[in-house]
Amino acid sequence: MGLLSFSSNANSLSAGFVSLSIKQNHRPRNNSLQVRSVAAPSEAVAGFDEMVSGTQRKYYMLGGKGGVGKTSCAASLAVKFANSGHPTLVVSTDPAHSLSDSFAQDLTGGQLVPVEGPDCPLFALEINPEKAREEFRSVTQTNGGTGIKDFMDGMGLGMLVEQLGELKLGELLDTPPPGLDEALAISKVIQFLESQEYNMFTRIVFDTAPTGHTLRLLSLPDFLDASIGKILKLRQKITSATSAIKSVFGQEETREDASDKLERLRERMVKVRELFRDKDSTEFVIVTIPTVMAVNESSRLSASLKKENVPVKRLIVNQLLPPSASDCKFCAMKRKDQMRALDIIQGDPELSSLTMIQAPLVDVEIRGVPALKFLGDIVWK
Repeated sequence: MGLLSFSSNANSLSAGFVSLSIKQNHRPRNNSLQVRSVAAPSEAVAGFDEMVSGTQRKYYMLGGKGGVGKTSCAASLAVKFANSGHPTLVVSTDPAHSLSDSFAQDLTGGQLVPVEGPDCPLFALEINPEKAREEFRSVTQTNGGTGIKDFMDGMGLGMLVEQLGELKLGELLDTPPPGLDEALAISKVIQFLESQEYNMFTRIVFDTAPTGHTLRLLSLPDFLDASIGKILKLRQKITSATSAIKSVFGQEETREDASDKLERLRERMVKVRELFRDKDSTEFVIVTIPTVMAVNESSRLSASLKKENVPVKRLIVNQLLPPSASDCKFCAMKRKDQMRALDIIQGDPELSSLTMIQAPLVDVEIRGVPALKFLGDIVWK
């Protein structure tokens, strides 16, 4: 078993799809998977030589509209890095657990899992957003109490709850803000990588949640500064102002711990934002499909990323029908729509300056390391 082949005859290509098939090999000693040949548009050059050069740690974050193939592109990039000599970690912060499906392995435990198959070490990790939300809620709980009133009492500010109501801090502390789960997930990865145990990774690939989550994540540190920051600053002013307020604190150590947790949380969010904006070590890759709606959303994402000073160089246009001499009516209409979407990209001020990588539609589900290697050889050139 295990010979992976690409059918290159004219009839197969005229159907408009890249054909991927698994053939049985009955010789017991040879069970390796090989790609015989690959067909992809000549324009689909990702500049992989530049991506793979250097041994310093680099981060690649793939994002875009839901359902465009971000996970397959991220997983195939991770496999390509690992097969090119880079110990690699691929992380999903998407609650859909698509990374487990892509690698055909259970990666949901919140721990690094080794992936078998690539030449260099490849580890994968899925982070549960619900656990991240619970972590945030635990920060706002003091002595077993929950909610804004108990939290403010624990901070020694119970008497000021009414005055602080206008800041809507209750909404912040009792309901985690959108984007926090993904920010906490990425900050957890940063914590992983700061430990000596994970120094070996030179490439980190993030499969991010859909567009809206990413944009909220980028603005989150500012949001926290405007809310949690006010609590901490107010507490500092009051505790230093009067001994009467100090006496309200009672168990000083426990309450200090609550404010310390919030301060550390805010610092971690700032680290996440700095990672996104680091042009030397980070690149955001937008993934889209050739439809007008997806391209328009990608344009808005690109504009927002640039506004936040997030480095973006590449745009993957996924699921393209390869050129064909003859088309059925459906394929002809589909191709016409796709060409219109590509024209929009070429004329879009936000997207036209990006390196466009054209990834063809394949006729099987990309699942498992051999299929991801096949896709990576097509996309990442």
